[in-house]
Amino acid sequence: MLAEADQEEEEDFQRFLRRVDDIANLMQGLNSADPAVKERTIAEAEKRLHDQETSREEESKTTVNRTVINTRASDVANAKAVNADGFLAILEKDAKERAKQRKRNEHLANALKEKGNDAFRKGDYVVAIQRYTEGLEKLKDKQELYTNRAQAYLKMHECEKAITDCEWALKCNEKCIKAYFLMGKAHLALRHYSESRQCYEKILQIDPQKETLFKDCMNEVNLEEKRMKDEERAMKEVQSGKLAALSIKEMLQKLDRPDQNILYYTGGIRLLTGAMKDCTEQTLFRTNNGFSILKDNEIVRWGFCAERKNAAEADLSVSLLFLWQAVCTGNEENQHLLLTQPDVNAQLPKLLSSGVSEIQKETLALISLYSENENGRRLLVRHLDLTKWLQILMTFVKSTDARASSAMNILSDLTKEERFKTQCRVMLSTGVLPLFTHLLTSAKLVNQAALAHCIGIMGNLCADVVIRMQMAECKECWQACLKLVDECFDVSTPKYQECLFAVLGLMMNLLLESNVIIQQSPGPEFFTLLFQYFAVDISGRCMSLLRDKDGRIVTAGGQITSNYGIKTLSICTRSNRQAQEDLVKSDKRFSVLLKLLDSENEMIVGNAAFCLGQCLAVPGAATSLLNSNVVMILLKHAGGDATRTSVQENAAIALGKLCVAESRHIFQLRKLNGLAILNSSMKYIHSI
Repeated sequence: MLAEADQEEEEDFQRFLRRVDDIANLMQGLNSADPAVKERTIAEAEKRLHDQETSREEESKTTVNRTVINTRASDVANAKAVNADGFLAILEKDAKERAKQRKRNEHLANALKEKGNDAFRKGDYVVAIQRYTEGLEKLKDKQELYTNRAQAYLKMHECEKAITDCEWALKCNEKCIKAYFLMGKAHLALRHYSESRQCYEKILQIDPQKETLFKDCMNEVNLEEKRMKDEERAMKEVQSGKLAALSIKEMLQKLDRPDQNILYYTGGIRLLTGAMKDCTEQTLFRTNNGFSILKDNEIVRWGFCAERKNAAEADLSVSLLFLWQAVCTGNEENQHLLLTQPDVNAQLPKLLSSGVSEIQKETLALISLYSENENGRRLLVRHLDLTKWLQILMTFVKSTDARASSAMNILSDLTKEERFKTQCRVMLSTGVLPLFTHLLTSAKLVNQAALAHCIGIMGNLCADVVIRMQMAECKECWQACLKLVDECFDVSTPKYQECLFAVLGLMMNLLLESNVIIQQSPGPEFFTLLFQYFAVDISGRCMSLLRDKDGRIVTAGGQITSNYGIKTLSICTRSNRQAQEDLVKSDKRFSVLLKLLDSENEMIVGNAAFCLGQCLAVPGAATSLLNSNVVMILLKHAGGDATRTSVQENAAIALGKLCVAESRHIFQLRKLNGLAILNSSMKYIHSI
């Protein structure tokens, strides 16, 4: 028995030693400088404390029965267990103290972070780094302090330190997007293009919604890599003594001479433009400070920025515009640098409004270089104030030359950018709509092709809810649209037909927020104004249009005219009794609506059924349909042939109203065994 006791004592002692080793390891982990190690250690300690508490509860429920011979061994084991429990108690106390200390440190770290942020906003990056560092001394696993300090290091061009901080931030949070973003910036600054791309790819993997950010970042890497390669190639050509490369530098040096005649500078600029053959010359222009011509030369700047230019100043301005087109074509780095020139930024809208046709033409050509591609458009909206550009470019509709087409193409491109639409809101009511209304009412005096394009652009802008509301509430705009429709019917030239389809598309974009079938629920509040003033007039135009050969609206996806026409007609007849009566009077046998009800397009069928249902409230309307096949057509749609529920509903409602208004239609319904279908559809009928 003593041997057994000694063995049990030895096992207890070994268990005790293992627990001491475990506790020592835990203490070492808690003191680790690695936030990840410390976090794992705390979790392990909490687990052990939980297990210890559970063990105590179980022991309190168990009666230990030992013989007298085992008493000494039991006492020794218990003593050692008490010692181990003491260690765990100390550990528990230490963990609680550490938790309290962490809260205090977190409070101090947050305060230091805010002080660092304040210094960063003021541009004092040295102080910002100091405050973030002090915060990390209080709390070593605070991710935000690492990323904020990395951002400050980037401002100080200490890219390696920024990368190290980003790596620490990722140890705290492996999905920290800001860390990958800043690390990508740091690698890019160090010309580590592959590593930079990998960082940005990580962002997209973590959050696929960051696709726009990803594209912008990758484009920046591609642009920077291309810039460096271009500059290396250009430098090699200079070093090899190639005449073309050397001539760029020489011409720029000559243009840098002060106090020369304005004609001297104009001639030099034209010679320089002629020397721009490819990317190498464009790069040499940039690397030899070519964009400083405007900033550093007072005579050139004065002539370019003059409010009212004489012939020499106008010629100088045109020459500069030619030069910038030559150095920016296909060169995004040069495009970016040009827009960051303050005088260029301020003068572009003034040049467009100068009234000098040659200056306007070349300014439009320069802007087209940007608007034709996505990256160029982003440069425009990022670096320029475009609040007045819609109004300025719209004035070119009055031009009879290529300026009108060029201006409309630029506007059409710019409407693809949401930020441009937002900027258009500012001047819409005060500047744009009065001009637009004037253009609509002066259609015979302006460029009709450009006007049609302009109307389509305004229709596209209606995708913005604020712009749509402002336009829909403009009474003068509606009146001008109707006047143009009347003129287009009177003048049957192709250009006027384009204007007709465009203005119909605009009105429909104003009327309907989406491509839906009209139903019984009331429309948005801004329809009220339309109904009050224009429902009758518009419905008359729609009926005339629906009688003509079907064409295609040039805006909003090129939908067929009847689709727009019947939707507009449905809206007008929904709330206006006079519009209903005028429709019945103009088409007593409903030949137009019956034709549309036979369409293969369910959008047209559903709206035609709705419109018919509204007009059946007019006395005699249902009677005029007695000898038609209207019952059969409506029954077919109500019976479920249509895939859209709204088509079935509108057809059922129209059929019910037809039978109530003229009971003789019920006989036809019985012949077709349609009463059961109508009865099952009665739940759709709210007021007959």
